Amino acid sequence: MKKNITIISSVIYPRITPRAMRSTELAKEFARQGHNVTLYSVLGRYDYKEFKEKYKIEVKNLGPVRFFNLNSDGGEEKKSIIYRIFKKIFKKIIEFPDIELAFKTNSVLKKEKDIDLLITIAIPFPIHWGAAYRKMKSPKNFPSVWVADCGDPYMGNKLHKRPFYFKYVEQWFCKKVDFISIPIEEAKTAYYPEFQDKIKVIPQGFDFSNVPNIITEPENKVTTFIYAGVFYSGVRDPRPFLDYLVSEKDKSFLFRVYTKSKDIVKPYKDLLGEKLEIKDYIPREELLKEMAKADFLVNFENNTEVQSPSKLIDYALTKRPILSMNTNKELDKELISEFLENNYTKSMKIDDIQQYNIKNVVQSFLDLLK
Repeated sequence: MKKNITIISSVIYPRITPRAMRSTELAKEFARQGHNVTLYSVLGRYDYKEFKEKYKIEVKNLGPVRFFNLNSDGGEEKKSIIYRIFKKIFKKIIEFPDIELAFKTNSVLKKEKDIDLLITIAIPFPIHWGAAYRKMKSPKNFPSVWVADCGDPYMGNKLHKRPFYFKYVEQWFCKKVDFISIPIEEAKTAYYPEFQDKIKVIPQGFDFSNVPNIITEPENKVTTFIYAGVFYSGVRDPRPFLDYLVSEKDKSFLFRVYTKSKDIVKPYKDLLGEKLEIKDYIPREELLKEMAKADFLVNFENNTEVQSPSKLIDYALTKRPILSMNTNKELDKELISEFLENNYTKSMKIDDIQQYNIKNVVQSFLDLLK
């Protein structure tokens, strides 16, 4: 039976982030299955006419926004002096500038009617808060089922500490929501015990239909390996690995990095020269093709069991060996050496790849309507 589904996310396609991909892939698959889909986001200047016609999705703007300084058009974030001052003062205190999306979410839900399934996407978490406020104010006119999708935990996030009083905000919104979807089972421990029964494990999902077209056998003149994603100093930190590569730079290899976190790797360009390539993000379809050409792929572990990078799904789809390491501990130089010598017996294994098929992921959301 056809359902009316609304998804609210801070950003969507064409911006390249895990949450943008999550929102967009869900919307596309719901629409492919014949449902009426409305996708809300801060849109920017991108023209969605062709996108809407192709995928039969109603795309609407969450904005205009005054403070939230990111949109979906893929452009660079603008950072005025005033904005940076406000963010420095109020970021931790009131979740500035993300808090603005709570008001925007409340406003759009006030207008929308007859929603069978509402999915709010975090980060940022204020999107969930805005939905909770609307449900509190008008429970009779609220969507039949509301799922708060959480790519990362909030108060239970060990990588980002929040002021203690946000505990009460999270507990308040968790009381209002019908279900909380998280990507991995291990993340349950990052949420309050009294809401465990609302938690559903629904992993990140991607369209597998084009995957067979990217599978290829690498034909590299030197051992080539790729990392794609962000870096965090002292958490998901590439520097110990890069230091090792510098010590082994007499060997033949090429490390290609696709990232927005260029500052952390730029100092190594002078040390490694042509053996290190630093590139900006590219569309996922293109990235998959590039990764499929690599001899192996690199994963820097998060140093926490409650979070797992969605890039590992793409890594698995390319069927390339995965060198996974925790650079916050003593570096496993023997493991790295084996990969540089094309010995992949200790490659990271990712089981049951079909659980990430967007068709199965969407079905998991639809099952919550029963």
